[in-house]
Amino acid sequence: MNKSIFSSKTASILTIIGVAVGLGNVWRFPYMMGQYGGSAFLFIYLIFIFLFGIPALTGEFALGRYTRSGPVGAFTMAFGSFFGKPFAWFIATTIFIANSYYLLIIANITYLTYHSGFYGFETSIKEVNSGLNDHILQYLIAVSLLVACLFIVYKGLRKGIEKVSKAIVPFFGLAMIYLIFHSLSLPGAKQHLLEFLKPDIAALTPRNIFAAMGQAIFTLSLGGTFLITYGSYIKEKASLTTLAISTGIGDTAAALLAALFIVPTILVYQLDMQEGHTLLFSTLPHVFAQMPGGRMVGTLFLLVLVLVAFLSSLAVLQLYTRTLFDNTRLSFKQSLLLVGIAEAILIIPSAFKPSIIGTLDLIFGSGMQMLGSCAAMLALCWGLGKGIAITQIFQTKQNRFQLLYFYWLKWVVPTVLIVTLLLIYL
Repeated sequence: MNKSIFSSKTASILTIIGVAVGLGNVWRFPYMMGQYGGSAFLFIYLIFIFLFGIPALTGEFALGRYTRSGPVGAFTMAFGSFFGKPFAWFIATTIFIANSYYLLIIANITYLTYHSGFYGFETSIKEVNSGLNDHILQYLIAVSLLVACLFIVYKGLRKGIEKVSKAIVPFFGLAMIYLIFHSLSLPGAKQHLLEFLKPDIAALTPRNIFAAMGQAIFTLSLGGTFLITYGSYIKEKASLTTLAISTGIGDTAAALLAALFIVPTILVYQLDMQEGHTLLFSTLPHVFAQMPGGRMVGTLFLLVLVLVAFLSSLAVLQLYTRTLFDNTRLSFKQSLLLVGIAEAILIIPSAFKPSIIGTLDLIFGSGMQMLGSCAAMLALCWGLGKGIAITQIFQTKQNRFQLLYFYWLKWVVPTVLIVTLLLIYL
């Protein structure tokens, strides 16, 4: 397993984009735009993606490829076993815990997809909610998704994860393009979209800027965990800068595609773009119920959402299985079985008391991503050093730009990550 390498450049790009594109893009990004200034939020978001997100991606990839290990091996090599090993186990375990309630959210969307496909969006909200509030049903759906993920992990990198990613990511792009054309064909949709995207300098407030900063880091799946693991599968001669830029562009494109579908659709029906997380389970079903062809369009959108979220969950299970396999005496099958049993148990609290998901996400979610990614930058630039970092990222002799880039990774990116982390909890 630790000798696995991506089969090609295309496979590596699609697989890593599949990790990055998840609920953060398709669901969270549009409502964040609605809440935090529309086009002003988008402008700041793009700046942060290219100034901080993509450099951080190169750092995590470099750490993974050089160490040819997951987070435990990488942080141990950089910081030593006294600090590096327990910290890596801590950060990997927090992501693993977060995946338990993430699987439950995917289960909710899966149920909504099934219900809308067979019964349409015209059925009563009470009927839909009765299914969403059936704790045993939602738990069984979540465990079924878990089993599907574990089976793909069992098949290995090339026959499992690569194969699934190469099918889902292009399908996502094509489906979203179709959905956008359908949305923009609605009466007044183009005008509403242009008004929403109209530049508003007054919206560039500190609150909106910090929100865009957090979303840019959150959406790329930075965190010192699965991107280090996937970085260990990258070929030695592959360009990490090209891969990071491709991932950043692909991830941003996914977010924009989702926004171009959701924003005009919501505004045409004169609903509130600032409804936040209720957008998915409350606002959009009402829209699809009124929209011409809404049953097909809504079901397709929800299916796409399930698939991209599935890839993110798959990455977490791959990460933790790899971590157990590399750092214990367990065989690969034993590691996989233990991961499955542990995750199935961890899903139970969220399944039977969904109200705790918000608290769990605050503790184990985006905050831990900032901490883990900051640690990855420190591990590469301070632990392994300038020579290794520059050689891994650029594969050439040092020049002035590369030195500047290194110091940007060493000082500026960790500072931004720490500031964003503090803002989450303050």
